[in-house]
Amino acid sequence: MQNCIQELRRAHRITQEELADAVDVTRQTIISLENGRYNASLLLAHKIARYFGLTIEQVFYFEED
Repeated sequence: MQNCIQELRRAHRITQEELADAVDVTRQTIISLENGRYNASLLLAHKIARYFGLTIEQVFYFEED
């Protein structure tokens, strides 16, 4: 699963820590999401998308093999 969290975060000029606090996770979770080492749960994906005023599909996208 790919995402555009880092691009959105930078465009909104917020830190990883600020986003983590807003969606109730650790900064390390945000780092792992941005680097593609962790796939968000549905609840977390919803929180992140809602934070940016977007749909889950606008933030997270899947690449089929």
